[in-house]
Amino acid sequence: MTQTIALNAAQMWRERPQELILAGAMVLAGFAAIAGSAYSAPTFGEVGTAAGPPAPPPLLVRQLPVDQALAINQGIALDTGPNPAAKPFSLGKVDAATRTRALECLTSAVYYEAGQESTDGQRGVAQVVLNRVRHPAFPASVCGVVYEGSTRPTGCQFTFTCDGSLMLGQMGESWRRARSVAEAALAGFVYKPVGTATHYHANYVVPYWAPTLTKNAVVGAHIFYRWAGNWGRPASFTQAYALREPSVDALRSAAILAEQRDVATRGQSGDVAKAIAEIPGAEALPLKPSMRGDKGVSMRFNMTARKATEEVEHKPYVEKVQASDNLRWTLGGGMAASDDKPLGKTAPPAQVASATGTATGSPE
Repeated sequence: MTQTIALNAAQMWRERPQELILAGAMVLAGFAAIAGSAYSAPTFGEVGTAAGPPAPPPLLVRQLPVDQALAINQGIALDTGPNPAAKPFSLGKVDAATRTRALECLTSAVYYEAGQESTDGQRGVAQVVLNRVRHPAFPASVCGVVYEGSTRPTGCQFTFTCDGSLMLGQMGESWRRARSVAEAALAGFVYKPVGTATHYHANYVVPYWAPTLTKNAVVGAHIFYRWAGNWGRPASFTQAYALREPSVDALRSAAILAEQRDVATRGQSGDVAKAIAEIPGAEALPLKPSMRGDKGVSMRFNMTARKATEEVEHKPYVEKVQASDNLRWTLGGGMAASDDKPLGKTAPPAQVASATGTATGSPE
């Protein structure tokens, strides 16, 4: 029986080889389908899962003394496996306005996040921003990445966008150095030591997410991490650049307003609504008990009202009330100029003569 089957198969192969190959392919396909039905879905962290990329964790840190934080960070092992470098980044064919916005946002991240770091430390921060732009877990623009979460209650991704830093002035030389690093990164420079890192933090704080990621570099005072598993490998960085950037002014204004809101709601006086009302463009919104949670009020920003407030022509008080010369001098303070005329009305000469024995008028 077995010999007969073998002879028939040999004859079939000589006479109809194409049909035999096709039949074999169909059998293999059937086995693949059966195997696929029994195969479980890929776990979290693998490329191409139906669940999509992991959500960026909020920057929440453990409240620890500095020395303890340093010790914990040192205790997290540095990955000893391959650390492939990212591919060079390119803005592509974008207009001048888009290029300027991207440079402004990346410079801000480098300046505020690593202004006191070495040039390599600044390059590491710039590389993380651009790595995020090309990772599907993050926005597809430079400014979108930098300002992500700056107006959300869950917190910002980059600390400087929600801690009041944006309201501080910029130091010329430090800004120029950060800008130089940002320009090079946008022109394709790759800082290889941080590889495909998408996260970092200072060595004196311990974010809750630190143990869940892969620690792949330490540069200066910053520790860099990539996603664990396939999400942190080069094959996952497939997101195309958006070729456009949102308004930097709008992003900065929104971030500053959100920070002012947070400052107002941190007060212990209980009069939060009054504090909010003092913020230009802000409106207090009482919350229903079902929505309140641990907050008494919420707020929204009326950008039209804020813009009108900023553009209104402010008249000095003395002009608004048509103040007298006397009030103007009083409010202005200081000494009268040598050519200033006396204030008030001059007394009649006869009245002055009878009171002082002179014919010279004197101010009241």
